[in-house]
Amino acid sequence: MSTYMAKPQEVTRKWYVIDAAGKPLGRVAAQAATLLRGKHKPTFTPHVDCGDHVIIINCGQAVLTGNKATQKYYRWHTGWIGGLKEVQYSKLMQERPEKAMELAVTGMLPNTTQGRNAARRLRTYKADVHKHAAQQPEEYAL
Repeated sequence: MSTYMAKPQEVTRKWYVIDAAGKPLGRVAAQAATLLRGKHKPTFTPHVDCGDHVIIINCGQAVLTGNKATQKYYRWHTGWIGGLKEVQYSKLMQERPEKAMELAVTGMLPNTTQGRNAARRLRTYKADVHKHAAQQPEEYAL
């Protein structure tokens, strides 16, 4: 019995819409990362980028469970001396919830070329309006 190995030219991509309204941020991000990698497909091959496109709507209505809103911080460094910046997740979720969702999803993708290509197929929107109706995305239920 042989193992199936997908070839890059055989990969077909679909479009999915995930509604994050009232759902935990991490659970939505984990499901989006699975779709972006293509691990939900029976033809998943680890060395071939066989993931789909994902649109996440209502990022502003995603929920942080526990005390994460006050205790969790997004930190980054500007590259300058003493340039460590941080913002509390409660403020980040109010001002830029799409950024919070992108950070969560990209943190669950591998730090390789495949992971960067998968992150390019992610689209996040604060409200329930998106501009990808022409691709006929199908609703993905969590």
